[in-house]
Amino acid sequence: MVHFSTKCDKIPVVMHMFFVPKENLPEGLGFKAFDTTHLIWLLVAVILYVAVCYIYKRLDDRKRKILLTVLGIYIFLQEMVKNVVLIIAGEFGWGYLPFHLCGINILLIAFDVIKQTKIVRNFLYYFAIPGAALALLFPNWTDTPVWNFFHIHSFTIHILLVLYPLLLVTTGQVSTDIKSAFKSIILLVALAIPIYGLNLLWDTNFMFLMEPDKGNPLEMFENLLGSHLWGFPILLPIVILIMYLPIYISKKVKK
Repeated sequence: MVHFSTKCDKIPVVMHMFFVPKENLPEGLGFKAFDTTHLIWLLVAVILYVAVCYIYKRLDDRKRKILLTVLGIYIFLQEMVKNVVLIIAGEFGWGYLPFHLCGINILLIAFDVIKQTKIVRNFLYYFAIPGAALALLFPNWTDTPVWNFFHIHSFTIHILLVLYPLLLVTTGQVSTDIKSAFKSIILLVALAIPIYGLNLLWDTNFMFLMEPDKGNPLEMFENLLGSHLWGFPILLPIVILIMYLPIYISKKVKK
């Protein structure tokens, strides 16, 4: 836990708190959704997506593979560094295991670097892009200030989780159809069943199966229908439809 002493200690305290997890940070240091800090991060994300996709489309296959490999390795290593920081701080627990949707996508990206498969790339397209994008729009790390490691990590890792499959789809490296979309849903459900069991065993909230996070769209279903779980069968088809429509329209235009 961090303790304050005098105003003269402000800079050392800030430096000391750089690696402090949000659970141990004093209140009032974070940001608010869609404030200046949040909007700057979102603007940086959009600029990065446009610039990197523009560059990626103009690379040959060999250079594309190198860029994807470097990006995939970096995403995995950044997550590992976060875990090391948590272990050193004595804050690593069951809840930090990679069983949230974004953690699963980090592992799938690492797998994709080694072996490219249609089902993994489709899953990343249908769930990594909207999942990480929603996390960026409705962050649950608002307790962290801009000069905190976990603030920077949370924004950058989710930005990169959108970028990786976005590069694939903008260059036609994701081949998807309705059948592939259903396979992605089946894979998601297959992952959710054992993860629900782990939530019961470890008292965790992986994939938000036990309760909605503060500011999460699932919270609306909790308030209106009494359970946030109603949100999954309602929102999932909508997400799939939104993600499939651009692919479908693109195919029709090409024909």
